[in-house]
Amino acid sequence: MESSDVQRKKIAVIGGGLVGSLNACFLAKKNFQVDVYEAREDIRVAKFARGRSINLALSYRGRQALNAIGLEDQIVSQGIPMRARMIHSLSGKKSAIPYGTKSQYILSISRENLNKDLLTAVEKYPNVKVHFGHRLLKCNPEEGVITVVGSDEVPVDITYDLIVGCDGAYSTVRTYLMKKPRFDYSQQYIPHGYMELTIPPKNGDYAMEPNYLHIWPRNTFMMIALPNMNKSFTCTLFMPFEDFEKLLTSSDVLNFFKKYFPDSIPLIGEQALARDFFLLPAQSMISVKCSSFHFKSHCVLMGDAAHAIVPFFGQGMNAGFEDCLVFDELMDKFNNDFSMCLPEYSRLRIPDDHAISDLSMYNYIEMRAHVNTRWFIFQKNMEQFLHAIMPSTFIPLYTMITFSRIRYHEALLHWHWQKKVINKGLFFFGTLIAIGSTYLLMCAMSLRPLHYFRRPWDWLAHFQKTGHVSLQTPWGH
Repeated sequence: MESSDVQRKKIAVIGGGLVGSLNACFLAKKNFQVDVYEAREDIRVAKFARGRSINLALSYRGRQALNAIGLEDQIVSQGIPMRARMIHSLSGKKSAIPYGTKSQYILSISRENLNKDLLTAVEKYPNVKVHFGHRLLKCNPEEGVITVVGSDEVPVDITYDLIVGCDGAYSTVRTYLMKKPRFDYSQQYIPHGYMELTIPPKNGDYAMEPNYLHIWPRNTFMMIALPNMNKSFTCTLFMPFEDFEKLLTSSDVLNFFKKYFPDSIPLIGEQALARDFFLLPAQSMISVKCSSFHFKSHCVLMGDAAHAIVPFFGQGMNAGFEDCLVFDELMDKFNNDFSMCLPEYSRLRIPDDHAISDLSMYNYIEMRAHVNTRWFIFQKNMEQFLHAIMPSTFIPLYTMITFSRIRYHEALLHWHWQKKVINKGLFFFGTLIAIGSTYLLMCAMSLRPLHYFRRPWDWLAHFQKTGHVSLQTPWGH
């Protein structure tokens, strides 16, 4: 495809959030004419930023995508490294569980600041125009036509060569694809909600250790805290809605925290806790799967529009950013041919994004229930030991997901294989230890241990002759 031909191609990116703005940068670098439509006002000038505010954990996949558009160093400089989980037990004891090696860490990033930086980067490209306050009313993927409406409330039809749906979990673009034959879709609201609280700075510094992701695991629910650049922590309480609904008064909330998170009360402050808990109701979390991610050569879904996932593996943003990176790599491979690129994108990303969706569900159970157990810590130490002696064979699941670009579904399969090998190995060594211990015990009881293996038969013969059992023991001789 000639460069002049590329410049004539028009692409509409629906959604100016994290994935949409990043995607616009990738497409602009290829000299497409790009229009970004964002329903919200410009968050850089808005008094109040609406939308989710759960802190983000930026890891290798997301950093690779940012690196491809030259933004990695800028964004990383605004993040706080988190090298381990810090587990807060009910007794107040704290213990650290490293994520990987000493050089491996994830970054706590502000969602709002990252979105602002990406929008600023987008607007530096002369071939991109961002339309704030413009909603998508209709989408005709067959013809590549969208209908948008701005502040004047006048619908406008515009034709594009490609429509890119980056409009989130409740994607309007996806609703039109759902009407097409053989388009599969499923969604699941998990029974848990989330609520955000804040731990303010203490004496101008962090109130807790800053380079950790703090976790208060309580089996059926948990609280986490991520550090911010302003020395505060953003706390997120994840809990079943039915438990949230039991906390009706400030007294209920304080008693609940005194029982389950006593060490957090002086950090948050009793008055702030009683006030902030009721500012907003607990928010829901949805998991979305669909297939396919594209329609012919005219429309494609990315990010949450294609695969909204729960936040418990810290991969929602990273998976969305990797969507953009994979699509860009395929555009290079197929010389910007949409008819070749879009089907291959779906073929590659569907199994991967479905895999990380399943792993995110699993990791919630691990975070709220398993991290505080000795068996979990033993498993982590075992994984790190095997990884150290066989780095290319045994790779911890978290390392594969967070610190590499191993495909998500391949990481999942490899993890299952590793678990089988480890379990068989533990069973084998456990059996050897049991047999060895039994043998040593028999040797300690008698110099002729095999004689006592025959003793039950002697008891039986004696009983047949005399009618009663004589239980002679080794120490009876």
